[in-house]
Amino acid sequence: MTDAKSKSKAFKIRAARIARYRARRRPAPKGLLGRLGPGLITGASDDDPSGIATYSQAGAQFGYAMCWVMLFCFPLMAAIQEISARIGRVTGQGIAGNIRAHYSPWLLRAIVGLLLAANIINLGADLGAMGAALKLLVGGPMGLYVVGFAVGSALLEVFVSYERYVSILKWTSFVLLAYVAVALVVHVPWGLVLYRTFVPNFSLTKDYVVTVVAVLGTTITPYCFFWQSSQEAQEERLDPSTHALIATPKEAPAQISRMRFDTYVGMGYSNVISLFIIVSAAATLNAHGVTNIQTSAQAAEALRPIAGVLTFALFAFGIIGIGLLAAPVLAGSGAYALGEALGWSTGLDRKPLDAKAFYGTIAVSTLIGILINFVGLDPIKALFWSAVINGVVAAPLMVIIMLMAMRRDVMGAFVLPPALWAMGWLCTGAMTVAVVLMFATW
Repeated sequence: MTDAKSKSKAFKIRAARIARYRARRRPAPKGLLGRLGPGLITGASDDDPSGIATYSQAGAQFGYAMCWVMLFCFPLMAAIQEISARIGRVTGQGIAGNIRAHYSPWLLRAIVGLLLAANIINLGADLGAMGAALKLLVGGPMGLYVVGFAVGSALLEVFVSYERYVSILKWTSFVLLAYVAVALVVHVPWGLVLYRTFVPNFSLTKDYVVTVVAVLGTTITPYCFFWQSSQEAQEERLDPSTHALIATPKEAPAQISRMRFDTYVGMGYSNVISLFIIVSAAATLNAHGVTNIQTSAQAAEALRPIAGVLTFALFAFGIIGIGLLAAPVLAGSGAYALGEALGWSTGLDRKPLDAKAFYGTIAVSTLIGILINFVGLDPIKALFWSAVINGVVAAPLMVIIMLMAMRRDVMGAFVLPPALWAMGWLCTGAMTVAVVLMFATW
C-alpha cells in the first residue's frame, strides 16, 4: 500500500511539472519556419564536420561519379527518420524509452552504450575540425578554439531557454548554404552533374564501394534517430494543445502531416547540401588532381590555392557554423538516450537543477570530446572508430525500430502504412549490406 501511495504521489508530481512546462509554452510561430523543427535540425546536423570530410573525399576521389548516391540516400534517410519521429510523437517518449518499456535491458544497455561511445568520439572529431578551421581562417591556438567551441556549445544547451535554443539551432542550419555558395563561385559542369545524379555510374572496385558505404553510413546515423524521436516527444509534452497520438488519435492528421513535412524538408535540405559539397570538391580538388582528403579542415585548406581565398573562407566558415549545431545534437542525443534508458528526467526545456543527470551527461560528453583533442588521438582514426561503432549499432537498431513501429501495443492504430513500412525495411536492408561491406573491406 505504501509503495502504491509513493507511486501515486510521484505520478502527481510529474503531472504537475508537465502542466507547469506546458503553461510556460508559447504558441508555435506561424509560417514556414514555424512548421520546421526536429526534422530540419536533425537533417542539418547530419552534415556535421565529419560528414563534410566524407563528402569532400567522395568528390575529390571520384569527381561527379558519386552524385547519384545522395539521390539514392534521400528516400531511405527520410523514411527511417519519419519512422523515428512517429515513434516519439505517437508514444510520447523517445526510442530508448520505448526499448526500455518493451525489450530486454541488456539490449537497451548495449545500444545506448555504443551510441554514447560513437557520439562522444564523433563530437571530439567535430570539435577538432572546428578548431582547425578557425585556425586556418584567423591563426592562433587550435586547442583554445576547441575548448571555446565546446564550452560555449554546452553552456547554450544547458542555460538558454528551450524556445530560444531551438530558434538558434534552426537559424544555424542555414550556415550550410555556404556550400551552395562555394559551388556557385567555381566552375561546375551542371549538365554533367545532373546526368551523374540521375544516371548511376557504379563501379565494383574496392575504393569505390568503400566510399559509397562511407557516404551511406555518414548520411544514415543512429544519433539522428534518437535525437528526432526524443525531440518530437518533447515538443508534444511542452505544447498544451497536443498530446501523445496514441491517446488522442483525432490530432493525428495534423501532427503527422506537420511531422512528415518537417522531416522531408530537413532530409532533403541535408542531402542537397551533401550533393553541393561533393560537387564543389569534384569541381576544384578532383579537377586539379587532389584526390585524398581525410578531414574537413584539410579539404578547406586544399581549396585555397585552387579556388581562391573566398571559396576557402566559405568552406571553412561552413565547418565552424554547422559544427556549432552538430556538437549539441551529438551530446544531446546521447543524453536523451541514456536518460530515457535509466528513467531520468530529460529535456532541454528543464531547468538544470530539475534534470541534473541529463545535463551532467551533456557536460561529461563534451568534456571527453575536448580531451580527445589533447591526448594525441589521430582525428582520422577517431572518425574511423566512430564509423565502426555506428555500423555495429545502426543495422540492429533499425531492425528494432521497424519491429517496434509495427507493434500495436507500442503504436496503437498508428503502425506504419505499407509504403513507409516497405521503405523503412529497404533502408534497413541497405544499411545492413553497407555494414557487412564495411567489415569485409576493413
